[in-house]
Parts: sequence; structure tokens; C-alpha cells
Amino acid sequence: MRVGEENTAPGSRGHELSATGVTVAYERVDVVHDASLTLRPGEVTVLVGPNGSGKSTLLRTLARLQRPRTADIVIDADTDGLALTPRQFSRHVALLTQGRPTPGGLTVRDVVEFGRYPYRSRWGTSDPGGRAAVDRALALSGVAELAHRGAEHLSGGQLQRVWLACCLAQDTGVVLLDEPTTYLDLRYQVELLDLVRDLADVHGIAVGAVLHDLDQAAAVADRIVLLHEGRVVAEGLPEEVLTAQRLTDAYGIRVEVDTDPLTGRLRTRAIGRHHSRTERLSTTS
Repeated sequence: MRVGEENTAPGSRGHELSATGVTVAYERVDVVHDASLTLRPGEVTVLVGPNGSGKSTLLRTLARLQRPRTADIVIDADTDGLALTPRQFSRHVALLTQGRPTPGGLTVRDVVEFGRYPYRSRWGTSDPGGRAAVDRALALSGVAELAHRGAEHLSGGQLQRVWLACCLAQDTGVVLLDEPTTYLDLRYQVELLDLVRDLADVHGIAVGAVLHDLDQAAAVADRIVLLHEGRVVAEGLPEEVLTAQRLTDAYGIRVEVDTDPLTGRLRTRAIGRHHSRTERLSTTS
């Protein structure tokens, strides 16, 4: 799955989204502590870390869906992201959240058209580029053939791709994805990660994503941000961040890291209680 055939140079459509001093509290308890993060045009930045480490909260804060206790959010180094109206901000940044509902009584195309709301007038008109943007988003997400089907009749994986199409129809320079491979089978996981790379490489979009699968993160990311207990504990190239010691410390379980001989990419393996049994069986077989 490739993104279009436009001759869009990397960086020409993307925006840089920078957040500094992000502290977020739930019921007066800080869950993200003084975090800083920059998403650059043409790059994929992946947030990893154990459950409860603050990944999704930080991503939602970047999208202005979560109110921070303190934060500076800047677009392209000169625009105060917190000072923009929601409609203005939504022309710069799109977010695919977890657990979106199943819409009833709407076709797939109806759902994807929701992504055009930042460009429409108060009465839902005056969006001359809307139809083309929706068509493109349907094609990129692999759901064009479902355009006229009722959304309530889709599988979880199909619906996930429809909501992704909705984000792409928003036509922003920053795309944020919170666990985008959820509900997808193996084929569509791979195709979605290919699409993520194409958004950065072909269109120059700044992509920020939360992923639980460390091998997927290593495969798709230009930069990785590791969070633990609400703090950014490491940031850099995958091989700099995904070390055995850092992952063992963050996840509280022994993690081994090596290089896949077929792909040359980093490969991780968490070692559980039955690991020695597996090794013993492979030795005696």
C-alpha cells in the first residue's frame, strides 16, 4: 500500500510539533512529569513503555484532548498551539484515538467525511477540496470498496481502518496514532505500518505513534521515546533506546535484544518463567 503518486517533497506539507514541560495530573496526582517531545516533518516518532507509563496521555495532550497542568505546545517554532481555536488546531494536527465507537446508521464514507469538519463552514458547506480528500483517504486506508457499506456491519479491523481514513481526510501536517494496529490482523498491521512510513517519507508528514510491540516500533520509527512512570527516560534512534538494560528496567522483566539476521532490524524478547524449559526442549529435540 503506497501513498498516492503526488510529487510532494518530504517536509513540504508537514509541520513540526514541539511540546516542552508537559505535566499532566489526574485527580491532583501527576501522571506525566515535565516531558518534552518534538515531532519533525518527514519523521516517525514512536512512544513505547509499559502500561501506565503515560504514553497515551502524552499523545492526547499533544492533540489537545487532555488538559495539561503545565505545557508549551508550539507548531513550526512560531505558532502557540494552545492559543489556536479547536478548528484552527485541527487543520494542523489529527489524532487516531483508541476505542472509537461503532457509528450506527452511517456509511463508511459518511464516517470518513467527519474528518473534513475543520474546513467546513458553520452550515457544513464550502469545502471544495473535501470530496477529493475523502476519496484519497478511503484509498490510502484500503477501505474504498467499503465506502457505501453501513459502518455498523464492519469488523473491528475494518472499522479501525475507517477511523484512520477519517484522520487522513483531515489533511493535516501532523498525524498522531494511539495504538493504531489494535484489532488488525497480521496483513493489515504490516500495511498500516507501511502507510505510516509513506506518510513521512512521501508526504513529509510528522507522525507520532504509541505502539506496544517493540519490534514494530523498531521497524517503523526514525526516533523512539521510552517512557517509564510518566517520565521520558530515553529518546533517540531505535538502537540507542531499545537496549536490553533500559527495557529490562522499564518493563520490570528481563528483556533480550539482538539483530534479526534476515532483516537486520532490532529484535526483542521478554524472558518469562518458562524460558528455561523452552531452551531445554530445543536442546533435547
